[in-house]
Amino acid sequence: MSDRSPVGEVRPSQILWTYGPGALIDLPNLSVVTMGVDRWEKNRCRQIEEARLLSAVRNVLGPQVESLRVPPVRRSEDVDPYSAEALIGVPVRPFPRWLRCVKCGLMSEFDLGLFKIKENRYRPENTRFVHEGCKGSRGNLPAKDADAVPARFLLACRNGHLDDFPWHYFVHSGPSSCMGTLRFFESGASLQTENLWVKCDECGASRNMAHAFGKSGKQNLPGCRGRHPHLDRYDSECEERARAVLLGATNSWFPIQLSALAIPQAHDPVSQLVRDGWDYFEDVGSEAEVAIVVKTLKKTGALPGIDKYSSAVIWAAIEAVRAGKTQSQVTETDIKGPEWEVLTDPSPPTDWPHFLSKPAKTPKGFENRISGVLLLERLREVNALLGFTRVEAPEAADDSGERPPMADLGAQAAAWVPAGQVHGEGIFIRFDEGALREWEEREAVRARDAKLLAGHKGWRNARRLVSEDGYPSIRYALLHTVAHLLIRELALECGYNAASIRERIYAAPEAEHPQAGILIYTASADSDGTLGGLVDLGKPENLGRLLTQALSRARVCSSDPLCAEHEPEKDRSLHGASCHACSFVSETSCEWGNRYIDRTLVVPTLEVADAAFFG
Repeated sequence: MSDRSPVGEVRPSQILWTYGPGALIDLPNLSVVTMGVDRWEKNRCRQIEEARLLSAVRNVLGPQVESLRVPPVRRSEDVDPYSAEALIGVPVRPFPRWLRCVKCGLMSEFDLGLFKIKENRYRPENTRFVHEGCKGSRGNLPAKDADAVPARFLLACRNGHLDDFPWHYFVHSGPSSCMGTLRFFESGASLQTENLWVKCDECGASRNMAHAFGKSGKQNLPGCRGRHPHLDRYDSECEERARAVLLGATNSWFPIQLSALAIPQAHDPVSQLVRDGWDYFEDVGSEAEVAIVVKTLKKTGALPGIDKYSSAVIWAAIEAVRAGKTQSQVTETDIKGPEWEVLTDPSPPTDWPHFLSKPAKTPKGFENRISGVLLLERLREVNALLGFTRVEAPEAADDSGERPPMADLGAQAAAWVPAGQVHGEGIFIRFDEGALREWEEREAVRARDAKLLAGHKGWRNARRLVSEDGYPSIRYALLHTVAHLLIRELALECGYNAASIRERIYAAPEAEHPQAGILIYTASADSDGTLGGLVDLGKPENLGRLLTQALSRARVCSSDPLCAEHEPEKDRSLHGASCHACSFVSETSCEWGNRYIDRTLVVPTLEVADAAFFG
């Protein structure tokens, strides 16, 4: 995964969630930064067809975005590591530039020549830097090569900039003409920052690393230089304060993504495929040309399933699309609208290329709360990476302009964005609209709504955001909590681990067609997401039992009474009676980062007994 030789491996899905452009990959012997998408080999990145998601991405990044593409993947491991076929991957570059000898503590930038790189193409994980001829911390040992590891401290700011730690500036308490070699050493039994020191060999100046954090860091660190290491670019100016961060810290890179379910929007499967791959068929002028296009698509695998139909059938579908084709723009906020229409259709589509559904009966005892259940035996979710933030996570808001400044994936306006798709199965549960309206009118529910809203305002005020915006409604908090409780219960029986199950909440009380439902589905990048275990638990006899168990567990938390008595308006938090012991799930499973959850809205708790939807 480098410009000239491999240095390690990561899964393609990790490029979207953890190690995308601008993120640091902490390998066993060195650390690298993923370069911008304009450095990637576009021709090696297979295109994903999902028209709705592509339109939503264009609304955020601009109309120049042409496609969604998966990261490049090496198809076979049995290749010569020195051949062109082996040089398939994402380009990276060593970062931070500062390295430290593990024996003598010498610190230097790797491009100054004090450290040498030793490549191992057959075992890329063994590629490392070494300090040749190191004689130990006291200089009295026989000369021997010692490993040089990345310095563990960096600078980052809220505008998405990332830079090397200013070691010379920090040691000398500001600008200095002394450019002596630096050494890093430890004192004390623990590795707390108070016991970490850096010292100048030339003038003897030394400083404790604790002075780089907190209030001391504001005074002891220089201003942000506006550096983007993944773009080889410095911004002209940056007014944000640079903060010290640790290498490998989660706050150094937060992805900003959009996702959409592949749902049928046409009257028959072939028309749906033609719509999905309209970029390929838009310029087709005859039935003979259709056969050529289909042959190419079959070879590349860009539009799975299209080769099952004859050229005549596909040509008829193309002409039908042209006759009644409407190019409606999809906004970021209405991605779920078409999904809700398909999931609640009285006669839902049953067998489509990426969508196979089957209605199920409502579990006994829940008929006055749940109005319908749909088992999705086959579905596909497509995720697109738009950009990233540093230091602070992007705020989940309807308006993308409310998010912290989003750093770019490339030096130029994106012509394509990295994307991934997961195949799985799911259970869709629709809640009774009348029962929800009646529940929302209760005085106890209104009081709970006011407390959650107060916590929401305080949380946003602390982050200099518009306090009145972004509150998802008390209905969303209810549905979100039910989804979390059910995910925890399903993970115990369905065979999937909890991190492989995701949620999708449909809650729009003020819409023309009100929404109230949850979709719980598996999210695996391979066929493991369609094993059938989750759908089987959606049958009425199983789902009723699981709902009863989930509600029973939620009544009392092992952290009660502290959990039940939590008041969001007092500590400016975004959750009520909830914690890791009762209702939190993996953040990769939750669409809102374990926010807006409250057991009190679902079942009676020790603190509030009259606001429960399932009383």
